[in-house]
Amino acid sequence: MSNKLTVCGVCEYRNINKPSVVWCSECDEGLCKECKAHHAASKGSRNHSIVPISEYQKLPSNILEITQTCSKHDEKYVIFCKKHDSPCCRRCIVETHNDCKDLKAMDDVIKNVKSSNAFLEMEQMLTELSENLQRIRKDRKENIKSLKENRTKLEKEVQQTRSLIDNHLDSCRKV
Repeated sequence: MSNKLTVCGVCEYRNINKPSVVWCSECDEGLCKECKAHHAASKGSRNHSIVPISEYQKLPSNILEITQTCSKHDEKYVIFCKKHDSPCCRRCIVETHNDCKDLKAMDDVIKNVKSSNAFLEMEQMLTELSENLQRIRKDRKENIKSLKENRTKLEKEVQQTRSLIDNHLDSCRKV
């Protein structure tokens, strides 16, 4: 796990080593208990969404790799270009997307993502998939149990038949 997640970013900047307890995806750093309180009270960050570090660490690695800053200009993304299906910082807009017509403010694009139809449909599909996997797992366990029981039953039948054959051969040999 990276140091970025385990150490409070604000404290680390001040050369203090404190463990982070929450993650702010907008600030892209972890916060300790004290910094979390200041973060929640500060005008610039009080509306940021934070999650417990334990929950953040459970996210898939491809989700964790998503950044909110432009790798080319190291600025925060502010616009989404629908034509290029790409987030853009202020400098990207001027350099690359100046002629693009379908630009949306990033805040407007992500504002209602959790209540969007696509999100709800995806959530429903994942719920159904989870239920199906649980049912398949249960059926598989029952099949394995049934196969073991059938094997035991067949082994007993084979043993009985063999015993009958042995007895018959023994009686034929005596005559």
